Amino acid sequence: MIICGIKLTHDGAVALIDNGRLVFCYELEKLNNRKRHALLDNFNLVTAILEKNGYTAEMVDRYVIDGWDDYGEFEAEEPLPYGWIVYAGDQPVKFILSRYGHQVTATEDVLAPTVFTQETLSLTYHSYLHVAGHIASTYCTSPFAAARQDAYCLVWDGGMYPQLFFYNAGADRMTNLGAVAALNGNVYSLFAQQFSPFKEQARNAYDLSIAGKVMAYVGLGSVHWDLLEGFRQLFRAEKRAWSSVELVQALMAVMADFPEMEGADAIATFDRFLELELLEGLRVLVTQQGQAAAPLCYAGGCALNIKWNSAIRSSGLFTGVWIPPFPNDAGNAIGVACCEMMHATSHRVLQWDVYSGPGVRDVPVEASGWSQRACSIADLATLLYESGEPVVMLNGRAELGPRSLGNRSILADARSMAMKQLLNDIKQREDYRPVAPVCLEERAPELFIPGSPDPLMLYDHQVREEWLDRIPAVCHVDGSARLQTINRAENAVLYELLTAYEQLSGVPLLCNTSANYKGAGFFPDVDSVIKWGKVNYVWSRNTLYFRVAAVSALPSEEVHQSLLPS
Repeated sequence: MIICGIKLTHDGAVALIDNGRLVFCYELEKLNNRKRHALLDNFNLVTAILEKNGYTAEMVDRYVIDGWDDYGEFEAEEPLPYGWIVYAGDQPVKFILSRYGHQVTATEDVLAPTVFTQETLSLTYHSYLHVAGHIASTYCTSPFAAARQDAYCLVWDGGMYPQLFFYNAGADRMTNLGAVAALNGNVYSLFAQQFSPFKEQARNAYDLSIAGKVMAYVGLGSVHWDLLEGFRQLFRAEKRAWSSVELVQALMAVMADFPEMEGADAIATFDRFLELELLEGLRVLVTQQGQAAAPLCYAGGCALNIKWNSAIRSSGLFTGVWIPPFPNDAGNAIGVACCEMMHATSHRVLQWDVYSGPGVRDVPVEASGWSQRACSIADLATLLYESGEPVVMLNGRAELGPRSLGNRSILADARSMAMKQLLNDIKQREDYRPVAPVCLEERAPELFIPGSPDPLMLYDHQVREEWLDRIPAVCHVDGSARLQTINRAENAVLYELLTAYEQLSGVPLLCNTSANYKGAGFFPDVDSVIKWGKVNYVWSRNTLYFRVAAVSALPSEEVHQSLLPS
């Protein structure tokens, strides 16, 4: 069965499953330098993406669209329940969708489809609750599904309380265990927006760019346990269905008793408060369930918080934890396609690869002052080591999800603190933002605690003390690192590069940050990087593109700063 999963709303995407195998998932933000979280605003893109990958619209057995509960970017003539309006060519068309699933009831079948027809396009399609897409995206991609294991499924997204489900693999039944805590995911960024710098940065109360910055900013603060206890007393004393706005207002009233507290400390304390309430809520529900010990599959935007993820993994509540590389809405086109796969076929396991996005686009590279030459992986390692300059790597198909994992990355030497500043300047990011390391999997325990395999960059690691001065560019202010480990099977090109670089430098890792225009998705082609103009080197398909006037010698810290284009 060929299933096309579609996400129309923010983090729009198109995914295709053919007989239980993920053929591709194109997130709209990764096409043509579109803005982050781009909508799928024209349905004709679905056909174009299918044809790009050798499929026609007629070959698809079932179209499936993610649920939502808004009216879309374009004004509807009449309000439609759970509708969304996009264009098909020049014509606006209305899609009726399943609901979001803010809080699924105990008797509701969370994985049940709803059937609709789009009359203008003569298209019959299925739609699933938004929360269902998250559930299926994490369970079907997990090692637990592959082993036919029962599993808990936790979903915590911006517009919902964390909800826990239990999948009985033998009975093929999903049970709703209820809300873990009365905490909408978007309360995280909303609370942070009460303080500088987020008060000034946010474009609106639910600005999607804020949460990731807050996760980094937490490292600048300290937890104040007296304030945290005040938060807990308030939250637990009033058993109510808090909205994010109501809860933030109540918490700021508690803050009135701490007038001298720095914003960074308040945010760090709130971050820990949320973590502890999540763990306590999970403990209660798991205990009430009374099942034998089982693993956890976790999805939703909040699953991008590496400190909370590590806390869950070390809690002892679950026999294992799985989080896909696309826990946020970027994975819901895959998720709803998996919902349909579970509903209409015998498949419960998705065959997939994290590098299933768009390939590097073939466009002419014509830029004054640039040249190119053949460049092996060994040559690239030498360039990174000897020049001390960052290199954009565009290799194969793009990563799924929001984090660059080596195929659309800026890679750089991590041995100088100046490199962290350089990369943040290049990307126009705040100076407190960390730069991630990508490290050989077999060497990671020597450099990090725990240093366990983390190929999708989803857990918190501490840099070992003896390495803090050797790799300062990837050390966050609190000594942590958002580590990506890599082995040969996961990414042979990146593994070969790190191996060659270690032979030269004695360091088995590089800086790894996403390659993109500010506020846009990953670069789709070499020409885009050259037009961006912030680096002197681009590597793709064993070819090095370089600015002819590029500095070739290892620069000092002062020269590092001068490398930034004016």
